[in-house]
Amino acid sequence: MGRHSKKRQRTADGTGTSNLRPLGSVAALGGGKSEEEDRLENLLFGTTPLLHGNETNEANVDTNGGFGNIMDADLFCIDEPGPSLFNQRVDPRLDRVGSPHGEGELDADSTTSADVAEESTEHLDRLDNTCGPSNSTLGGRLNSRTFAAWADPDDQNVQVSLASDNRLRKLRDGPQEDAIGGRDYETRLRRQYQRVHPAPQWASTARDRLHKKKRRRTSQSSESMSDTEEGITNVLSTSRGLLSSQGRKTLPQGQLSIERLRDANQSAKAEGGIRSVMFHPSPSVPVLLTASADRRLRLFNIDGHTNPHLHSVHIPSLPLTTALFHPTGSSVLITGHRPFYYIYDLQSDACTRSPRGLWGTHAANPDSTELSMETCAFSNTGDFLAVGGRTGNVHIVDWRRGGGQVVGSVKMNAAVKDLGWTEDGKLMSLGEDTQVYIWDVGDRRCIRRWKDDGGFGSMNMALARGNAYLAIGSKTGLVNVYGPDSTKANMSSMPKPLKTIGHLTTSVSSMCFNHDDQILALASKSKKDQLKLVHLPSLTVFANWPASTTPLGHVTSMDFSTGSEYAAIGNNRGRVLLYNVRHFGTV
Repeated sequence: MGRHSKKRQRTADGTGTSNLRPLGSVAALGGGKSEEEDRLENLLFGTTPLLHGNETNEANVDTNGGFGNIMDADLFCIDEPGPSLFNQRVDPRLDRVGSPHGEGELDADSTTSADVAEESTEHLDRLDNTCGPSNSTLGGRLNSRTFAAWADPDDQNVQVSLASDNRLRKLRDGPQEDAIGGRDYETRLRRQYQRVHPAPQWASTARDRLHKKKRRRTSQSSESMSDTEEGITNVLSTSRGLLSSQGRKTLPQGQLSIERLRDANQSAKAEGGIRSVMFHPSPSVPVLLTASADRRLRLFNIDGHTNPHLHSVHIPSLPLTTALFHPTGSSVLITGHRPFYYIYDLQSDACTRSPRGLWGTHAANPDSTELSMETCAFSNTGDFLAVGGRTGNVHIVDWRRGGGQVVGSVKMNAAVKDLGWTEDGKLMSLGEDTQVYIWDVGDRRCIRRWKDDGGFGSMNMALARGNAYLAIGSKTGLVNVYGPDSTKANMSSMPKPLKTIGHLTTSVSSMCFNHDDQILALASKSKKDQLKLVHLPSLTVFANWPASTTPLGHVTSMDFSTGSEYAAIGNNRGRVLLYNVRHFGTV
């Protein structure tokens, strides 16, 4: 029979498929491999050598210095990319010669080369511990501080006049400043450039993240923990406001950081236009009063979030036009187009009317034209109240006696438009004929009189708290800003305005300074969205706010809080807009 092609046949010597081994199997002992082949296989693949003859397990010991007993993780070293010394950008603010803070002082808000060097050195140390010894030369270069490439020693002897050139006047810190040195001139040029070209948002965000990481590392030390505990103890041991500033901070010109908050009177809206708004004079009492056309006085607790309504006082017999806190903060004076007034006591929650008219009864004086108390002002100590009449009379009321008794009067040549008190107790009055009077209340005499420059038809005036500035608004919208020489009684010359601001086109209705005289607010209720904020002492208007889309309406009254972190703006729609000026404090 012939052989089948697909059937396995037996051979005569008994050999067949039984001798075949699967791929990868280990051969039997003495399967033909020599000792040299096993040793080479052990060195190449790291396997256990087979025993030949009488060999013992001592053959597993590596006596030739191989890699058999070394872990795989120790055989390799991975190089990680480190920081490049040539890609680091040099910040011009780190220049010692041209530093905006003086020689050898660094800006806390900028990333310094020492900070970058510290992080780079830490990174290199981690690599050195893994791969080898550190490079001392590289570390020394990273720890070095970047210096200016060249400095002109003659800059110290240069004197630059800022008042002679119109383009350099914006570099002044005060209206009377003129000549400065070369180093100071360079610093102010850098500051002006940073105002015009501020840092981009992505750079500020990255810098803030870096500072947060550093503060987080610093807070882990015991010294920082003790400082934190001490700060918490100081906060809990006082009732002062947390937003009160410890010192004067210079407000930059050009751009104002401001944020709109919930309306101050949203919890109790007025049914008519707002006539007057005013913050409590004490920084520890965050209370705002509003007087509206519905003859109601409302008090609000200003916290920047909910602004809860505290109390309301309805006075049907008096059309409210003016509401003033007493300088001590204990009561509120409420006046209007009537010869009497109301006093609301904050402690007793009692609202009382004056026992009689300021100038007697109606029957005794029926033809009197002094039937209004809407123009009035307290002295800085609260001892006297000045009330302006329609025929040019200014009546002095002794407020210490509590009876509202007129103790004296002075006479102007025209109707009274506005009143104010200086720091030394002198009374200032503005007439309809643009004349400004300075009165000695004790002697009842005028000690100085001068005319507003231009004679545009004066409407009101605003006096800064430190007598540093005096602003006078007119019917045409022009506002003259004067220096401290305008309030001094011993000056005989006519003061000249520092600047005439013409950004309003209608009659100026309200003006006020903030607490440190760095902002002057101007408004007109005759036209919609007519409000401007002026930076002092540069006397320039902030360009970014208010914008064309800011819903101000017809502004009727405005005021700053005692720390200027809040700005309240009342309009004819019965709303009191509330804004947070971030330079003075965030909410």
